[in-house]
Amino acid sequence: MLEDTLPRVWVQGELSNFTHHTSGHIYCTLKDEQCQIRCVMWREYASHLFFTPHDGMKVLAQGEVTVYERGGQYQLRVLQLQPVGIGELQLAFERLKEKLSKEGLFAEEHKKPIPPYPWRVGVVSSPSGAALRDVVHIINRRSPGIRIVLFPVRVQGDGAAEDIAQAIDQFNLYGGVDVLIVARGGGSMEDLWAFNEEVVARAFFRSKIPVISAVGHEIDFTIADFVADLRAPTPSAAAELAVPETEKLLEGVRMSAARSRELVERRIESHRERIASLLSSYGLRRPSDAIQQREQRRDELVKSLFIHMSNRMREQEQRAAVQVGKLDGLNPEAVLKRGYSICRRLPDRILVRDAGLLRAEDRIDVTFHRGSVQGVVESVRSESDPWRQTNLSAH
Repeated sequence: MLEDTLPRVWVQGELSNFTHHTSGHIYCTLKDEQCQIRCVMWREYASHLFFTPHDGMKVLAQGEVTVYERGGQYQLRVLQLQPVGIGELQLAFERLKEKLSKEGLFAEEHKKPIPPYPWRVGVVSSPSGAALRDVVHIINRRSPGIRIVLFPVRVQGDGAAEDIAQAIDQFNLYGGVDVLIVARGGGSMEDLWAFNEEVVARAFFRSKIPVISAVGHEIDFTIADFVADLRAPTPSAAAELAVPETEKLLEGVRMSAARSRELVERRIESHRERIASLLSSYGLRRPSDAIQQREQRRDELVKSLFIHMSNRMREQEQRAAVQVGKLDGLNPEAVLKRGYSICRRLPDRILVRDAGLLRAEDRIDVTFHRGSVQGVVESVRSESDPWRQTNLSAH
């Protein structure tokens, strides 16, 4: 009777006994100061929540009254769930901010630098929003050669947070961009709530590509802004921060070229003055004198060398003459010239220095300064008779 007769109802109260089951279903109790009712929200509806419920939060639930037969209790099968007022959203924002801050997701040491000269810029935004048009216009104006890669997503409403997180993950798998811009135009806190979801914050944090958050207006802050590597106050500002202005780069190049040209010209003028000074110096004005002095010195050295070599040659000649004289004195031919002769016994041709080596009838060979004779010993003179002649029979 309850299920058939009661229409869908809206119930406002405070959440308690909140459980987000691993199955994806949500179980809780909705209560006020006087009464309470059990609630269940199936996974297909719970997955579309744009905020994270918790105990103590005041919510407005739309649902159908049903009976849980096993427990014999009636309950509210919730189809929609939303916070009551901005205060509850702000409270949820502060709680998630505190949680992620304690985990270090906002720490500066995790912030990646934005590349100064990107070639490709990835954009996560609504394809029909003004934010995308602003980003494209600014990038094309500042750096016409940069390519823009768009991943279209929903930026508010059911499933927006999951779309944004998936887009960031897909860009990291693609790897073809240098920097990411996540952009959305201004709106209320409820409109921007997708960027306050934990799934988006964690996608920002695990991105290997630097991420610029450009959500809302300058006064709007989201959880994504704190996790991003760089926060831009508007989508247009994000485009300006992401890419350099080509004209300014060219102007810088022109200024650098002008400074370089000026430095080179100064250096050339300095060398020109140095060369002029050298040309006007005495050493370069009279080069022939210097050459002649070197030639004169060369002649002196050559003359000195010849004198030295002549003296050395005379010394060597004198020394050689002395050695030749000594050799001549030792030459047997010189002795023979003076009237001496050389006697050898035959047939062994032993040199006879002592007459005792000979016996009568021995044959001998006697060499003179000119020619030689052979003979036979007739007798040998003894040492005691120095004047006794040795008789020879010469042939």
